[in-house]
Amino acid sequence: MTEETIDFNTVIDLCRDEHRRIVLSVLAAEQRSLTVNDLRTVILTRNHHTPVTDASEEVLTEIGVSLTHTHIPKLESAGVIEYDSDRQLIVPTEQFDQLQPHLSTIIDTDPNLDEPIEL
Repeated sequence: MTEETIDFNTVIDLCRDEHRRIVLSVLAAEQRSLTVNDLRTVILTRNHHTPVTDASEEVLTEIGVSLTHTHIPKLESAGVIEYDSDRQLIVPTEQFDQLQPHLSTIIDTDPNLDEPIEL
């Protein structure tokens, strides 16, 4: 199987949404597979400034639904992740590595992503 190069406009489109930027930055920083719960926790902390223990079930559900129905499918269709829905596991692909130069530039300009990410 040959890999296609990811075009810069695709990278910009993937980074257009704040939740996807958070997901991409976490995957870039961690360099490993992550669960939907891992990503939900980081989005909650970054975007809502709330620890999981203080979050309402409604907010947790909203973030989980947006991840599984919008953001993860978009990243998967671009070929930068694979998603195992049974295990709710997001796996960066080899194409994800192609994003790194462009991604780091975009993430570095996002003031909401300045702090180190802790899982």
